[in-house]
Amino acid sequence: MLFGWTPGQAQCGGAPVAHVTLRRPLSELSWGLPTKAPSVSYRFEIDAAGRPLSIVRDGEGFTGFSGDVAPALAASRFAPGVRQHCRISFVAKVAPLGEAAVEDLVSYTITPTSGPLPTEGWDRIKRAGNCVTAPFPQPLLRAFPDFDKVPGTPGVKDWSLVGYATDRSGAPVAVETLFGTGNKTLDAAARNAVAASRFTGGARTGCHYPYWKTPETLAAPPAPAEQSLRPENSNCPVKSRWSRPLATRFPEPWRRRAIEGWAIITYDVAPWGAVGNAKVVAAQPAADFGHAALTIVQNARTEPSPQGATGCVETVRFAMGQRTAPLPVEDPGAVEIF
Repeated sequence: MLFGWTPGQAQCGGAPVAHVTLRRPLSELSWGLPTKAPSVSYRFEIDAAGRPLSIVRDGEGFTGFSGDVAPALAASRFAPGVRQHCRISFVAKVAPLGEAAVEDLVSYTITPTSGPLPTEGWDRIKRAGNCVTAPFPQPLLRAFPDFDKVPGTPGVKDWSLVGYATDRSGAPVAVETLFGTGNKTLDAAARNAVAASRFTGGARTGCHYPYWKTPETLAAPPAPAEQSLRPENSNCPVKSRWSRPLATRFPEPWRRRAIEGWAIITYDVAPWGAVGNAKVVAAQPAADFGHAALTIVQNARTEPSPQGATGCVETVRFAMGQRTAPLPVEDPGAVEIF
């Protein structure tokens, strides 16, 4: 089964709010149909530029396959203008692999979050023709776009699936964009790359090949000065002396989309360095960063002190870091029929 989510109408203060781009969460593989299609709802605010902030899931408990829902919402954009008391629901969409939309299956192969796509899914993707019939054509020259010249999308892994045939000399013909995320520059560059490639095997039909570009970083919104959130009864030094650097673990669904965040934690410290009474007092762009930061601080230790301290405050930042080298070329040629 292919498990996905369909977003509903966002509302702020009970009134519908228009979106500029509403990102769909990534699909995952599941086994078996749920007895009732689950749904998940989120509360959030919108800043002046239309960016969702303060994203918090409604309700308690665990909802399976929902790890990318909040990141997808964070990568979305609404009509400009500050709005509060916003809410949106996502309803599960589950389909057998043999009936799922081909575009959704291709999208899953670009980011296979829960393992390789089974053969049933690949059979659905295959086009009519002899390109995937043995002996398979081999690339003599595999051209790639100049990805540095392709604008990326913050929080979104853009991709483009190109369809083509080959003539008797192995040159691609009838090159076309089949599916993609709508990045027109990437679509054009992908078509040009396929057209410049060469293959063995003579005339073939029904071929396709994907290209993708990693997400551009979606920077965290500005954080307040942590001292502005320092408890009034604090007797803690301005900065705690940690026995070792905080072990920052970036929440994986947010790292996958290159969405940065931060959280501010208040806490007390025992004389022997143990952390207690830790609380999240602020987190952006979503509560997920607060949950991750709370665990990080709770598992940390400060250097011992004669009497400990109360009312300490720490800002935990989740940053992607600067890219200092070209990104590796991801070759889907090793993946099934691509």
